[in-house]
Amino acid sequence: MPKELGVLNALDNAKTQLYHFTAIVVAGMGFFTDAYDIFCISLVTKLLGRIYYTVPGSPNPGTLPPNVADSVNGVAFCGTFAGQLFFGWLGDKLGRKKVYGLTLLLMVICAIASGLSFGHSAKGVIATLCFFRFWLGFGIGGDYPLSATIMSEYANKKTRGAFIAAVFAMQGFGNLTGGIVALIVSSAFDHAYKAPTYEQNASASVPAQADYVWRIIVMVGALPAALTYYWRMKMPETARYTALVAKNAQQAAQDMSKVLQVDLVSGQDKSEIEILARDDSNSFGLFSKEFAKRHGLHLVGTAVCWFLLDIAFYSQNLFQKDIFSAIGWIPAAKTMSAIQEVYTVARAQTLIVMCGLIPGYWFTVAFIDILGRFVIQLMGFFFMTVFMFALAIPYHHWTLKENRIGFIVMYSLTFFFANFGPNSTTFIVPAEIFPARLRSTCHGISAAAGKAGAIVGAFGFLYAAQSTDPTQTDAGYPPGIGVKNTLIVLGCINFFGMLFTFLVPESKGKSLEELSGENEEESGETEAPQTSSRTVPV
Repeated sequence: MPKELGVLNALDNAKTQLYHFTAIVVAGMGFFTDAYDIFCISLVTKLLGRIYYTVPGSPNPGTLPPNVADSVNGVAFCGTFAGQLFFGWLGDKLGRKKVYGLTLLLMVICAIASGLSFGHSAKGVIATLCFFRFWLGFGIGGDYPLSATIMSEYANKKTRGAFIAAVFAMQGFGNLTGGIVALIVSSAFDHAYKAPTYEQNASASVPAQADYVWRIIVMVGALPAALTYYWRMKMPETARYTALVAKNAQQAAQDMSKVLQVDLVSGQDKSEIEILARDDSNSFGLFSKEFAKRHGLHLVGTAVCWFLLDIAFYSQNLFQKDIFSAIGWIPAAKTMSAIQEVYTVARAQTLIVMCGLIPGYWFTVAFIDILGRFVIQLMGFFFMTVFMFALAIPYHHWTLKENRIGFIVMYSLTFFFANFGPNSTTFIVPAEIFPARLRSTCHGISAAAGKAGAIVGAFGFLYAAQSTDPTQTDAGYPPGIGVKNTLIVLGCINFFGMLFTFLVPESKGKSLEELSGENEEESGETEAPQTSSRTVPV
C-alpha cells in the first residue's frame, strides 16, 4: 500500500498562495543574478582587449588573445560545473536552507571582487578577474540544484512545472538587465568623456575612465544577490526534506502551517515516518544497485539531454558575430571609440534576448503543465534540429546580404525553441523524479553534465567553426571545419537529444513521492510504477 504523509499530501493539494509567488521571486532572483554574472562578461571582453592588448601603431584596436578570451569567458563555467556537483551533494547532506544562503554570499563577494584587480598590468587584471569569476561560478553552480529542488518541494503538483519554469525564466531578465546596465553605463561615460574613433586617434579612443566601465558592469551583479539574502534566510527548510530526510514530520507540519496558512495534522505522520525510516526500499544510495534499477536510466536521460542541449545552446554564439556584422548592428571596431563599442555590443545582444530568449521561457511557463515536460522537450529538440539543418545546408544562401533577415529569423527561432523546449525542461525534470534524499545531488549531476556541454559548445566549437582556409581564420586560431559543417554537427547533436528524451519520464500532475517511488512498499508494488514511469509518458 502507498504510504502517504499528511503534510506532503497537503502540500501537493494546496491552493496557489502568496507564499508560492514569494518563493518564485526569492529563488528566481538567484537565477536573475546567475544570468547577469555569467553573460555580462561577453559585453565587456572587447573593451578589455582594447584597454590591455592594443598594440601601438596597429591598424585595428586590440583584442583578447584566444587563450585569454577562452579563460575569461570559460572560467566561470568551470566554477559552475564544480559548484553544481558540490552544492548539489551538500544540499542533500545538510539541508536545502543551510546551504542556500552560502551560495548567495559567495556570489555577492566574488561579483564585487571580480571588478577589482591586483595591479594595472594585463596579467594582473586578467588573473584577478579569472580567479574570482571561478569562485563566482562556484556559487552560481550551487544555485541550480538548490533553487530547483526548493521550488519543486514547495509547489503543489498541479502547477509545479510552471513554478519551477518561472524560477528558471528569471535568467532571461538577468540577461536583459545585463544589456540594459551596459547600455546605461556606457552611454553615461560616453557622454561625460567624449572620445574619437580608433581611426581618428588610436590612443585617445580609449579614455582612462573606460577602465571603470567594465568594472561597474561586472560589480553591479552583486546587488540583486545581496538584496535577496535576507529573504533566503527567512525561508524555512522544505517540508519534504524535513519529513523524508530529517525524519521529523512534526517540524515539517509546523513550518508549512506558517507559510501556507493551513492547519496540518502530523500525529499520524509520526508513525509513518518511523515506518519509512526502517524501510530499506527507501534508504538506497546513489551508487547502489537499487538506484541503478529504479533511476539509473532516468539519470542518464536527464544528464545526457542537458549535455547535448548545452552544446547546441552555447555554440549558437558562434554565428552571432556573422549576424551582427551582416545586418550592420556592429560596425568595424576601428570606426568606434572603446566605450561606443560597449554600447553597440550591448544593444545588439539586448535585442537578441528580447526577441529570442525571453518569449521562449514564458511560453514554457504557460504550457508546461498543459502539454507536459516530455512533449515540450521533444518538440524543442525537433525544431532546433530542423532550424540547424535549415541554416546549415543552404549556408551560402544565408550569407548573402539580401537574405540576412531570414537568417536572423531562423537564428531567433532556434533560441526560441531551445527555451520553449529543452533549455527549460532539462532544469525542471531532475528536480521532480528522484528521491528527496538524492534529489539535489542528482539535479547537480545533471546540471554539471550540462555545463560540460556548455564548455564544449562555447570553446570546442569556437575552434571547429573556423574556416578551413588558414588565411580566413580569426586571429590566433588554427583552421577548423567551417561554420556550415559545424551547424550540421550541431543539428545531429539536437537529433540525439530527441532520442535520449525517451529515457526521461513524464512528471506532469504527479506527486514527487509518486514519481520517486518513496510512497510505495518494498513488496512487488514498486516495480509497476517504476516500469511505467521509465517509458514515455502516459
